[in-house]
Parts: sequence; C-alpha cells; structure tokens
Amino acid sequence: MITKEVNDWVKKVEKGNYSSWDIMEEFANFSKYLTREEMRQIEKRLKQYIKK
Repeated sequence: MITKEVNDWVKKVEKGNYSSWDIMEEFANFSKYLTREEMRQIEKRLKQYIKK
C-alpha cells in the first residue's frame, strides 16, 4: 500500500514543485521501503503524467 507521504511526493512531482535533485533525494529516502508492486504503481502513474 502506497503511503500518504509517497502520494504527496508524486503529487509534488506532477505539479513541478521539486528540482530534479530534490525529487531523487526524497525518493531515495523512502524507496527502500516500497515493494516491487508499489514501485510499478508509481512508475505507471508518473508515465501517465509525462504523456499529458
């Protein structure tokens, strides 16, 4: 299950509220706790955002 913090991070990335460095730094902080399926969900959501 994706946490509120991860959802908030994805929303901030979608809104462009982060620099590239900040995006990766924060992702590195929580990525070790994600399952493979959660990583796929995040990837799918961000790919949909990029296509827009």
